[in-house]
Amino acid sequence: MHAFIVRPFGLKNGIDFDKIERELISPALERLSITGRTTADITRAGNIRADMIHLLLTADLVVADITIHNANVFYELGVRHALRDKKTFLLRASVDEVPFDLKTDRYLSYNAADPAASLPALIDGIARTLRAEVVDSPVYNMVPGLRPPDPAAFIVVPPDFREEVACARAEKRTGDLRFLASELTGFPWRREGMRVIGEAQFHLGDYAYAAETWEWVRNELPHDVMANLRLGTCYQKTKQLVPSDLALERVCEVDGLGTEHLAEARALLGSNAKTRWLADWQNRPDEATRQAEALRSPYLFDALQQYKDGFEAEPRHYYSGVNALAFVAILTELAAAQPDVWESRFSDSDEAAIRLRHYRDLRIQLVGAVEFSLRARQRELTLKKLTDPWLAISIADLAFLTGKHNTYQAYRDAFARLEPAAVGIAKRQFDIFQSLGILPKSVDMAVPLFPHTPAGNGAQKQPAVLVFTGHRIDEPRRPKPRFPAEREETARAAIRKAIQAEMSARAVPLIGLAGGASGGDLLFHEVCEELNIPRKLYLIIPRDEYVKASVAPAGPQWIERFNHQYTTAEMREYQRSAELPFWLQEKPDYGVWQRSNTWMLHNALAIGGAATTLLALWNGQGGDGPGGTEHMVKTAQARGARAIILDTNSIFGL
Repeated sequence: MHAFIVRPFGLKNGIDFDKIERELISPALERLSITGRTTADITRAGNIRADMIHLLLTADLVVADITIHNANVFYELGVRHALRDKKTFLLRASVDEVPFDLKTDRYLSYNAADPAASLPALIDGIARTLRAEVVDSPVYNMVPGLRPPDPAAFIVVPPDFREEVACARAEKRTGDLRFLASELTGFPWRREGMRVIGEAQFHLGDYAYAAETWEWVRNELPHDVMANLRLGTCYQKTKQLVPSDLALERVCEVDGLGTEHLAEARALLGSNAKTRWLADWQNRPDEATRQAEALRSPYLFDALQQYKDGFEAEPRHYYSGVNALAFVAILTELAAAQPDVWESRFSDSDEAAIRLRHYRDLRIQLVGAVEFSLRARQRELTLKKLTDPWLAISIADLAFLTGKHNTYQAYRDAFARLEPAAVGIAKRQFDIFQSLGILPKSVDMAVPLFPHTPAGNGAQKQPAVLVFTGHRIDEPRRPKPRFPAEREETARAAIRKAIQAEMSARAVPLIGLAGGASGGDLLFHEVCEELNIPRKLYLIIPRDEYVKASVAPAGPQWIERFNHQYTTAEMREYQRSAELPFWLQEKPDYGVWQRSNTWMLHNALAIGGAATTLLALWNGQGGDGPGGTEHMVKTAQARGARAIILDTNSIFGL
């Protein structure tokens, strides 16, 4: 979250406003994990007024000090009130008269001689402001119906950041996406950047981490439509149906919600009801019992209603229509197969007959409506020269549900354009009808496309990852020894012992991951090679720059050893140059070697999850520069990775 501070500068009317920011405003923002700045911090070339207005528009929070009659402060406050209806916090020292136009506004008073005394009150006040949905702008209070602009439309996500995300998505690097998300702290465009990452994670099927990303966005904007839609699916995919329902209901409650988003939310709620419905009957031993329990389940009617509501809200949302038709077909077929169960749901047989007639009429209506929706979409795609493989599946589903003779060919044509995972989704729908023994004619036509798949041995076990960090070998003229060259074999033995202990403790395959610096990194790779452990060599910068910085100072023999690992290990290079990308260069106290550690660690966690261990050859002290072994250890521990420390003080006898 990002704030913009509006205040006088320097010493005015006996008050040091720089001190007020230093001792009161900035500490409050830091305690709430909010980044903030004033116009004094805008240093890039350009029009400072344009930058200031942009910040007043896009800031999540504006904190304005109205202690004195300062023209710049009131100008900036007026701009904020004109552009944003909420999240503006006023404060003032207990001096001077409040301007007439602000007498009715709420503000926090502080003692200019002791501003820090008001810190708890300011923290509480800002937190309440952020939680509240009360309009605090007099402009929007006085002009009913006036709508503020969407600040997201004015926040620019740097193109080179988007390119990094696009590369990670194209190469299916979920670890890179998690790593990029971790780097966004402090940037005013963080929320929009998180959207870009969350969308990439979602489309790669990394639902657990996509949920974390979209949860962060939703914490900033609780009623954000896309965040709640994505969370509805992510929770669904990770078997958290109640949180999924709650997220989707938030979407449905948004004023002025577009019909397409409403249809999508209703369809996802229908999918949740479908999952619950399946749980009510799927494991029953015989067909008759499955039919009876499927018909008794209240979730059958819930799923039908949600899909139907979605289709009625947006008739172009053919997915909702096809599923509504599927459920009304299931309902009417089950009612015919289990008439006693159907009648038991109603007060008498007449009411049961009336309701069944209603659903049969609805089934006929939906056939025509769904067919029209599919044809309209097909015509639209043809005119635009686009394709939609899911449209072909839905056309085949309609043929299946209506018993058309071309059912087999329709599915076969659709499957030719789909990945195996998507075909599996169609098979699960087919399995429902086959298991319930309904629509037998359609089932028989489709059976050759959906052969029985015997249960396998389960998913492949996730490997354990041992990620290494350690000191480089000492250069000849190092004043204080840390990793003397004569201790190389001692270090090798300690690393080997630790790796072998991990191999013995793990019931899954082990993967080694490290950089390629002289000393600890290359010793780790060599030991892994000797023990036949697959190894990954990660270079944050191109090979030549990496060798120059981290290998060559130790001598030519280390370059030869590096070259061997470079050509035999699974190798990744990340950046195209030794410099940080342009979008990241303004991040304070952050360099390429900190980036290297964070990148390696997130990729290790993406591969190994909870079975990720950091092995550190470390003296327990700070490094020669930023991004050393100490940084890696602290970063790993902050992210919950287990750490094994090989204390070089005792190992080397230093």
